[in-house]
Amino acid sequence: YPSVQIDNAGISADTTAGGLRRVEQVLTPTTKILVIALGGNDALRGLGVNESRENLRKIIDIGLQHGAQVMLCGMEAPTNLGDDYRSAFHQLYFDLLRAYQRQIVYVPFLLEGVAGHPELNQTDGIHPNPEGARLVAAHLFPQLKDMVDRIQ
Repeated sequence: YPSVQIDNAGISADTTAGGLRRVEQVLTPTTKILVIALGGNDALRGLGVNESRENLRKIIDIGLQHGAQVMLCGMEAPTNLGDDYRSAFHQLYFDLLRAYQRQIVYVPFLLEGVAGHPELNQTDGIHPNPEGARLVAAHLFPQLKDMVDRIQ
């Protein structure tokens, strides 16, 4: 796909609130796909699940209103926040999927096959190292390829 330009607008340690503040600046007239991979830092900080859900909902709405295809990548909360928080955090992504059926592409867990594998993560045990990042990219590629093919 030589004509595809990828702009990584991710910021380390960003939250859904930060993503919402920046999404309008990120979307240009040529943006065709918006990948939303936010929420993990909300969970690491124990931020409110309802706030995270609402921020993601607004980001999705802005992306769709812009005319972009939207991919939402689910995240999971760490175990130290308790089962109630983890369950509610997990559910927020399914709530969004249900609300935006057929309007978005959904990846249940961005770090599938990478999270919990020390050899695939940096020393913080959370963020993928280069090999882990390759696996994340391979995990996302089939759906992203379909999205790009629909544009081409």
